[in-house]
Amino acid sequence: MEEPIFAVVVNEEEQYSLWPADKVVPLGWKVVGPSGNKQECLQYIESVWTDMRPMSLRNKMQG
Repeated sequence: MEEPIFAVVVNEEEQYSLWPADKVVPLGWKVVGPSGNKQECLQYIESVWTDMRPMSLRNKMQG
């Protein structure tokens, strides 16, 4: 059995997730970063998603 391939996706709130690379990305999400096995994608997300708060909350707390 082949290992599934995932895409890294992000929404408008700058929240990241994994999505099966062979499926259509849901509305409100876009593909960013690498596609690969689950571990590779999770490593990428860990390196770029350093603030887990939604963007709207970050903006509200700054202003």
